Amino acid sequence: MNSILILAGKLLSIISRFLNVGSGSTWPGHIALNLNKNFIKDLLKKSKIKIILIAGTNGKTTTGKLIKEILEKNGKKVFINQTGANLLNGIASSMLLRSSILCKINYDFAIFEIDENTLPLILKEISNPDFILILNLFRDQLDRYGEVNTIATKWKEVLSKLSPKTKLILNADDPQVAYLGLSRGVVSDTHRVWNRSYTSVFYFGLENKKRTNKNLQHASDSTYCPNCGSKLSYSMIFYSHLGVWGCPNCKNARPKLDEGDAPIYPLLGIYNRYNTIAAVLLSRQLNIEEKNIIAGLKSFKPAFGRQERINTSGKKVQIFLSKNPTSFNESLRTVSNLGAKNLLIVLNDRIPDGRDVSWIWDVDFEVYIKSFKNITVSGDRAYDMGLRIKYTQTIIHDSLFIIQEDLKKAIELTLEKTPKSEILYILPTYSAMLEVRKILTGKKIL
Repeated sequence: MNSILILAGKLLSIISRFLNVGSGSTWPGHIALNLNKNFIKDLLKKSKIKIILIAGTNGKTTTGKLIKEILEKNGKKVFINQTGANLLNGIASSMLLRSSILCKINYDFAIFEIDENTLPLILKEISNPDFILILNLFRDQLDRYGEVNTIATKWKEVLSKLSPKTKLILNADDPQVAYLGLSRGVVSDTHRVWNRSYTSVFYFGLENKKRTNKNLQHASDSTYCPNCGSKLSYSMIFYSHLGVWGCPNCKNARPKLDEGDAPIYPLLGIYNRYNTIAAVLLSRQLNIEEKNIIAGLKSFKPAFGRQERINTSGKKVQIFLSKNPTSFNESLRTVSNLGAKNLLIVLNDRIPDGRDVSWIWDVDFEVYIKSFKNITVSGDRAYDMGLRIKYTQTIIHDSLFIIQEDLKKAIELTLEKTPKSEILYILPTYSAMLEVRKILTGKKIL
């Protein structure tokens, strides 16, 4: 049965790519799981592959690709659900496409980025992964996920059932994420001291004191203690609610770091420093040599839409996926620091983006908008974004601020205004990013 599903799935993927209607990254798995609900478990029974799961709101694709590069420099055979197909059918598809007709996966490692809401479902199918790396937890698609504490509660419940085989790699600077490991320890009711009693929990964070903010950003999501509910205090803030935090009431605090820096950083932005440090920490837990870690970081190229650079019509374009308040703020901060003058913002409200776009009012446009010379907005909700920018009360001349619903026309207009000596920076939501890439490259991803 599974052999037939594998053959049929591979054929479907080939046809999909040949017709340029996608990469066949979800449908083979969707069909396989409908015909055999134990398809993933069956494949894993016959394989000795090590499993790495990566969860979090932002940075999953980049971190997974960083780890893959490092492992391959160490001579390992690795695959990843690289198209961002991070639901159960996407995981099944990626396994199916790497399976032999004998239903065996002949790879050393599989790296799966996992949708926040899907992690509990995945752990029912892959009950004993070798690593679970959790990057962060921000508000994202509230109409689908709910608030961050809802996701954190689900994660805490499912992680409490993990076997000792699984190592947790957690972001110490994110209170909700760090608490997933701290709550596995022991609390002394007398002294209110938290202990790390599980050697299978490892923490990463930032140690660079020069990269701090004085105040919490407007889009800060987890500023209350996940243990007692008291307001947290911060001695350092890196971005959003990530920083060196502590609870004045119960003494719950940011745990000691196992990794706070990386040899080099292949991508710009503080948020990508977290991704890099997380990848380095996990690699060191696998005893990867330092020279191979550095070689992997040096050879890294951005995943699609994540600071990806594209040349078109003699012009340079760089895409920064911006899908929620925190990622949008960090994209704006990064391109502003790069001296960006030409900006195209694309806002969609499709299923991958979330139907509710009210989150754009939590983006700190007021801080950055004066940095840009030419601003164009497009997408399904172009006028919502246009109104948001108008409310910054920044005087923008009409010839320098354009609302163009038609994305192809918006790209053409903005490219015309961008001198060859400058870069057009595009900040799209997820489905918009896929559309932008299709227009610029002529190819679909999903």
